Amino acid sequence: MSDIITVKAPVNIAVIKYWGKRDEDLILPLNDSVSATLDTSIMCAKTSVCARPEFKENEIWLNGKKETFQSPRLQNCLKEIKSRAAAENSVNEDFLQWKVRVCSENNFPTAAGLASSAAGYACLVTALAKLYKVKSDVSSIARLGSGSACRSVYGGFVRWHAGTNPDGTDSVASQIEGSAHWPEMHALILVVGDTKKKTSSTTGMRISTQTSELLKHRIKYCVPQRTDEIIQAIKQKDFPKFAEVTMKDSNQFHAVCLDSYPPFVYMTDVSHLIVDLIHKYNELSGSTKVAYTFDAGPNACLYLLEEEVPQVLSFIRHVFPSSNPELFVTGLKTNEVTLNPELKNICEPQAKDLIKYVIHTKVGEGPTEVTDGSHLLNDAGIPKIE
Repeated sequence: MSDIITVKAPVNIAVIKYWGKRDEDLILPLNDSVSATLDTSIMCAKTSVCARPEFKENEIWLNGKKETFQSPRLQNCLKEIKSRAAAENSVNEDFLQWKVRVCSENNFPTAAGLASSAAGYACLVTALAKLYKVKSDVSSIARLGSGSACRSVYGGFVRWHAGTNPDGTDSVASQIEGSAHWPEMHALILVVGDTKKKTSSTTGMRISTQTSELLKHRIKYCVPQRTDEIIQAIKQKDFPKFAEVTMKDSNQFHAVCLDSYPPFVYMTDVSHLIVDLIHKYNELSGSTKVAYTFDAGPNACLYLLEEEVPQVLSFIRHVFPSSNPELFVTGLKTNEVTLNPELKNICEPQAKDLIKYVIHTKVGEGPTEVTDGSHLLNDAGIPKIE
């Protein structure tokens, strides 16, 4: 039936981090952030939505499991889309009264700390916007679901403006450059662990906002300067500068976590070893070839240009042996090369399986509508059983 809308939306990984809110309910950040949107063909959320007069209540299924629709964030997104549709007069009054059904799934592990909520909410809001024929920018609505979701509304390189308005109307995302601007930009996501973190991002942000002096300094001085520098580096395709700012900002974000009271940590010994290895790799290369960045978790996202991928993957395989080598790297295919002997001497191979697997991806487009009929809901508006 043609009333089902299905959308795929991407993960994004920030290079200038968002940490700390000025308003918890509206999810308004204390500082601007910048991210790269990653290719949906490798990692994405997929969501189908429909609204019909016979539905008795709003219902949602996530990754094959029925969930409650009571989440305030979920309700806020739907309410705002409907309110926008009413203001734009995009659908009739009856349609606005109908209940919705939502079915969503990720094609990557939700527990792996891989920004699943950003992809999920960007996908939900984009699908609902298409269902209700909303034409205006929906990044501020995606933000109500998950702060970083507003950045997944666009492809390429994206800036989330913190804004100053108390109502959050100017806290929106905008595209710096599209994915075609720097197609050589690739990413390797090193999945270190997928255990649930001790301190959630929401709790961590609250503690840092209340107690960290370093966070105040970061917001006032460091982020504005770094944001300008990294935008210029993206526009000029200056990889060494892009890499330097990315790594410094990641380091400072984790320093803020330690400067919070009580302190909390997201990185592990393996995360710190990766940091050390990347600096040594760059030093041996004679210039900055790879950048690391860590979100609120132990996994590393390495940004690098396509030409560097074969050597870096061989290096990672050498240091982090896997008991399942043929399944160790997923995503984009690459012909790995013989490792430079000098790189072998940087670090002895570690114990097996310290890194579970690596996802090789690249910068990609924003959300797209699926038009081949592969909806997650059947004609009756019920999730398809795989």
